Amino acid sequence: MSRDINKLIAEMTLEEKASLCSGLGFWSTKPIERLGIPTILMTDGPHGLRKPLPVGPEHGIGNSAPATCFPTGPALAASWDTELIEQVGAAIGKESQTEGVQIVLGPALNIKRSPLCGRNFEYFSEDPYLTGEMAAGHIRGVQSQGVGTSAKHYAVNNQEHRRMSMNAVVDERTLREIYLPGFEGAVKQSQPWTVMAAYNQVNGTFATEHPYLLTDILRNEWGFEGYVVSDWMAVNERVAALAAGLELEMPGNGGYGDRKIIEAVQNGELSIEQLDLAVERFLTIVFRAAEARKENASYDVEQHHLLARRSAAESMVLLKNEEGILPPKKQGRIAVIGEMAKRPRYQGGGSSHIVPTKVDLPWDELVAMSAEHIEWTYAQGYELNSDVWHEELVKEAITAAGQADYAIVFAGLPDRYESEGYDREHMRMPENHNRMIEAIAEVQPNLIVVLSNGSPVEMPWIGQAKAVLEAYLSGQAAGGAVADLLLGAVNPSGKLAETFPMDMKHNPSYFNFPGEGDEVVYREGLLVGYRHYDTKNIKPLFAFGHGLSYTTFEYTGLTLEKDNISDKESVKAIVTVRNTGQMAGKEIIQLYVRDIKSSVMRPDKELKGFRKIHLEPGEEKMVEFILDKRSFAYYNTGLKDWHVETGEYGILVAASSDRIMLAKTLQVNSTVAVPKKFSRNSTIGDLMEDPIGSGIVNRIMQGMGQRTDSASEVSQTPENEANRKMMLEVMKGMPLRNLVVTSKGALSDENLEQLLEQAEQS
Repeated sequence: MSRDINKLIAEMTLEEKASLCSGLGFWSTKPIERLGIPTILMTDGPHGLRKPLPVGPEHGIGNSAPATCFPTGPALAASWDTELIEQVGAAIGKESQTEGVQIVLGPALNIKRSPLCGRNFEYFSEDPYLTGEMAAGHIRGVQSQGVGTSAKHYAVNNQEHRRMSMNAVVDERTLREIYLPGFEGAVKQSQPWTVMAAYNQVNGTFATEHPYLLTDILRNEWGFEGYVVSDWMAVNERVAALAAGLELEMPGNGGYGDRKIIEAVQNGELSIEQLDLAVERFLTIVFRAAEARKENASYDVEQHHLLARRSAAESMVLLKNEEGILPPKKQGRIAVIGEMAKRPRYQGGGSSHIVPTKVDLPWDELVAMSAEHIEWTYAQGYELNSDVWHEELVKEAITAAGQADYAIVFAGLPDRYESEGYDREHMRMPENHNRMIEAIAEVQPNLIVVLSNGSPVEMPWIGQAKAVLEAYLSGQAAGGAVADLLLGAVNPSGKLAETFPMDMKHNPSYFNFPGEGDEVVYREGLLVGYRHYDTKNIKPLFAFGHGLSYTTFEYTGLTLEKDNISDKESVKAIVTVRNTGQMAGKEIIQLYVRDIKSSVMRPDKELKGFRKIHLEPGEEKMVEFILDKRSFAYYNTGLKDWHVETGEYGILVAASSDRIMLAKTLQVNSTVAVPKKFSRNSTIGDLMEDPIGSGIVNRIMQGMGQRTDSASEVSQTPENEANRKMMLEVMKGMPLRNLVVTSKGALSDENLEQLLEQAEQS
């Protein structure tokens, strides 16, 4: 039923309008019963529903209703499957309808600037394009069920240390090219019902009261149509936040913020029109949610568990498989070692912690799925709640491993190592995990390691393990998915959505994380993740996009439908991929673009497309990518827009960021000239590189009776070569104002200014 929201607003008192700008208690919005305005319920996400029990106006974080715990953000991103994440989103939407929840607080889109960020287990990727595509799929899925989402945490929230006060200092190009595009892609493709403003400051202004982020970019540029909600207790100054474009403060403020809004309207600090607009945006979503409410909704718990298992299997990454040790032979003795095999870590800590409907244990699933000719043994190996080396447990593990044909070790990061609220201090796993793996390797060459962690870890034992499966935090069905992959029932198809560095010191933010006092400076700029490792030729432990399969794939026939386009045109790239192995499998084809010669600093290459396809043995498929202006553009701060330079661009089809399979070159021609402003402090060299500028230089030199190439007339003897080069470079680096001095009166300040004015007008 449609409602005349403007008519409702006209009937409200000032106090009622202000009351709608903050929550009722912790999770709900305020109703106005006399006008038929309902309350709506929001709960945490993003990889499942965390509906607190009981729900009441004073209730905060506590126990929650059982829900399906799906794979966390990094795991789902490693699936590179937007259709799969849309299915997961739809399942979360169904569960939300069943529990009477109107908005799920997620997905989380922040970029993985450092492996040490304590909340990385919620965030998709280090790459903004992949982040935006995965987020858009998640949002489509949830909202297809009549349930809203809240894209968070907007913006530049890349650490937990002092997150409520920290000022993130980031230049405009880096902001636009790295930290905002994920949100931009989500908003433009899927229109989340809400966007959550982050705790931190961005360049000196709190994100909750940042008009440039909340209004200029989010609404005016991207066309966001929903309402902006604060992260819980993130609002600094309520009136400034509302004026900047933040409609809803959460949780409830006991009327404190509401009174500030009322006073600001009464004293003219805030216009009634601004308040009305905020209320209109808020009510549009409130009524949309109320009208989408499905009575007596339900979902199939077992079907959702099976979806969780399938999505976990699609997301796990086979990092190493030396000598094809996986899947193992269906006979013999296999030792399973590590407490995580029976007490798995499958989700992160903090506001996203879900009470699962059920949990698959890796040990149980391996034994249940295995052939009758496999004999299984188990040894605990370490105490999960302690980092202390336990001699007796390790001795038992060594004995079990030494008597087996294979040893599967479950290890990773315990809950206390990574959580919302604090950052990791290092990239290491617990020492008792690492030492145990090394001890097992001494007695068992057929060593397989399964990792459970929310972000990269160091692997000092990597040369001693024949196989490594990165299971991430893959939800309640992770144990079954691990069994599916290890025993060969499912072919691994995940690929890393982040770089695993050899050493934490190799990470580009290492020297500037987490900052000093209340300021963190993003000095690495654009070089985040693989952009840094590829541009600086630093070999990581495992590259962005890396992931192995039990089969093999061949890439052939890369073609471009055109080899010369303008920046207003799109171009189609086509490649053929064939399964050359003996097992059906899925391959993730990645497309990167490289600006071969740029006048501005750009990374070595950037991801601009990807596809995940299924191939039977011997089957081949043609895969298409569409590249448009944004595929080639950088953000030009002078133009305040995305700009493509005329030149050649490499089109790179890859299996990972460090495995380029095929490449073509494309000429792209810019239709926008970047205006250049010249002054008396512009150098001769700068001007000579520009058509207009070179004309200015020639006219100046002619007036002085000189030529711009006079340095080349120096005798070309070897003795004078160094002097000739020096003279050229000195002249190129000379500001125009110096010519007034060196011309001996032939060129005056007035003459120079006239020439520069003529250039501006031409």
